[in-house]
Order: sequence, then C-alpha cells, then structure tokens
Amino acid sequence: MNYDFFKNNKNFANISPEKIDFLMRFAAQNKSGNAKEMSNMILGAVNNAKQEGIQFTPNETDLIIEILKQNMSPEEQRKADQILTLMRGMKRT
Repeated sequence: MNYDFFKNNKNFANISPEKIDFLMRFAAQNKSGNAKEMSNMILGAVNNAKQEGIQFTPNETDLIIEILKQNMSPEEQRKADQILTLMRGMKRT
C-alpha cells in the first residue's frame, strides 16, 4: 500500500503528522474486507491511540471508517454500518 495516500489526500490535509503516522501504522494492519475484523481492529486502534495520547475528531473517525469500508463488499459494508451503530450507541451510555 502506498501510504502517501494519507499525506496527499486533501481530506487529511488538516490532520496532524502524529495522526498521519498513526493512521499509516493502522492501515498497514488492515488486510481484511471483513466487517467484524474491521470493528475489532478499530477498537484496538482506539485503545492504542489513547495510549499514545492521540484523539480523532468524529469527522476524522468517519473518514477513516469510510476509507476502510471501500475494500468491503456491499454486504460487509452493511454489517460494518450495523456494528458501528451499535458501538456508537454503547459509547453514549
């Protein structure tokens, strides 16, 4: 994978270099187009980011998720959306 994507994509223009580096490491791990595996990876990445003192805005998080879903079939994208909806609901409570 060409990680210059993050550095050259206008959607990531205002994201700090620390976040870009974190995203590049995360992207290197993302080999699956499976919704369940993606959700597990996201949870692990969130915990790792917290440990490194990195917080993503809701807009940054949504952008990252949309990029990850691009490698999924329509069925897996629907599953991912359902999982993410559940995860967001648990976060609010």
